[in-house]
Amino acid sequence: MTPGDCGSRELPPAEIACVRLEEARSAAAKIRAKYHCLDYRDLVVCYDAPTVRRAVELIRKIDPTLVITHSPQDYMLDHEFTSLVARSACFGAPAPNFATGEVPGAPSTGRVPHLYYAAPIEGKDIFGAPVPFSLAVDISEVIGLKAGMLACHKSQREWLRAQHGIDEYLEAMKRWSADVGRRIGMEYAEGFRQHLGHAYPQNDLLGELLGGRKV
Repeated sequence: MTPGDCGSRELPPAEIACVRLEEARSAAAKIRAKYHCLDYRDLVVCYDAPTVRRAVELIRKIDPTLVITHSPQDYMLDHEFTSLVARSACFGAPAPNFATGEVPGAPSTGRVPHLYYAAPIEGKDIFGAPVPFSLAVDISEVIGLKAGMLACHKSQREWLRAQHGIDEYLEAMKRWSADVGRRIGMEYAEGFRQHLGHAYPQNDLLGELLGGRKV
């Protein structure tokens, strides 16, 4: 959604944005993925017509089978609004009468993709209450790869240390993953919730693909 333009106390917005974009591309490359950024600004992501149009256009270009987005309950509003925008974009991508304003625009998709919400950081909402998840995926065999991808975001470490008081974000990730893993008898796991509202696919594709366990 954003290039992380507010994520530094030392570098100005344009410079830190360039750093963060390159870090994100490096992380994506570790799993042979392509990184896309809608290029909105930090702290002002919102649910409005321009944002939804841009997100729908991206969904149409990629035409994903499955989408994972932020939890509807998270520690900052950028994440919560991103969750809403992603949900709307998944629903609207197949609607041919929804114009994104791009010329030429990508064609409408043939279906609403499966939609999942990742667990929020530390697994809690803004009041400190646990945010439930319905599916846990064992990531024990790829925890090193996940840590390597996270380590690509080097500038994030300095920001988290200055703004959030966290200086060991790789170990923190492992602790949170281990906590989820204990609930399903695995070393490390990640929790998800599937969006099962009307018109969204009802089969648990993520669980089917990755052997997730219902919780």
